[in-house]
Amino acid sequence: MIGQLYAIIIDCPDPSELAGFYEKLLSLSRLHDEPEFVVLGTAAGEEVVAFQKVHDYRPPQWSVPEHPQQMHIDVKVPDLDVAEPQVLALGATLLDGSDKPVGYRVYADPAGHPFCLVTPPN
Repeated sequence: MIGQLYAIIIDCPDPSELAGFYEKLLSLSRLHDEPEFVVLGTAAGEEVVAFQKVHDYRPPQWSVPEHPQQMHIDVKVPDLDVAEPQVLALGATLLDGSDKPVGYRVYADPAGHPFCLVTPPN
């Protein structure tokens, strides 16, 4: 095992508004609430889904390749420097990196979808 699912991040024009919809739909609570980024989670404090503000947002359209789905997965790992060569060996490509072992790095999967390896502060 390289890591474990940490969160799914959804791009949107208004994180607070979209988070409100999913709060009710999934019976979740706000764990982090800022104008640009909202995180919802369980009553036990486990993060489940986050909403990220995108300026000039263009909504996806089901089954229309010109308007693709817009989200990415965060994968929690204990050490970025250990996990990075493992995901690269699986076929990932580094898109945005940090030389620090704590934080996050952004990769593309073999089909080009972005995902992040993260080492959360807790």
